[in-house]
Amino acid sequence: MKPVGKARRRKADASRQLIVEAARAHFFSHGFRSVTMDDLADELGISKKTLYAHFPSKIALLEAVLADKFASVEAKLEEVTRYPRDFSAALHELLSSTQRELDEIKPPFVRDMRQKAPHVFKMVERRRAELIERHFGKLFVEGQRTGMVRKDIPAKLMIEILLTMVQGIMNPPKMQELGMTPKEGFTGIIKIILEGALIRKGQKL
Repeated sequence: MKPVGKARRRKADASRQLIVEAARAHFFSHGFRSVTMDDLADELGISKKTLYAHFPSKIALLEAVLADKFASVEAKLEEVTRYPRDFSAALHELLSSTQRELDEIKPPFVRDMRQKAPHVFKMVERRRAELIERHFGKLFVEGQRTGMVRKDIPAKLMIEILLTMVQGIMNPPKMQELGMTPKEGFTGIIKIILEGALIRKGQKL
């Protein structure tokens, strides 16, 4: 590709990322139903034509926002679990990172996902399951190796239980029914899972 073409591509990528970041801030805080493409174009100082050149619909923009979110979550979880030096510290860091990421997602977004984009949530469930399996699974295996996680239950089964609980509770209808944020739901699930998985001082299994 010629230098001019590369520069144009870089500019387009930067412009696209700015749109995604602006949409992410609005969507997660206020829900995506109340934010129009006109609002975003005005805020960014671009034409609607430019906005639609990057994203042909609001759903396409929503999918890009969620992909961006998962990319940032995955990068942080990868950093924490790549070389878990100390199981307790790594677990604490993993939970803190996950909770910080979930804190960005407010009830209006959950409501809109339920009402307007249930099909998009299927992608969220799939990506979420992959992340939990990979990173929490890695940590549970490490915890068993270092004697901090019970060995009488396979790590794979613990992860399967965690995934089942997350899928059953961390979905828009159930979150609305319970009146909980994603962060509150996930924190409760993790507390229950870890109560059963971790070995306390003096406990023998």
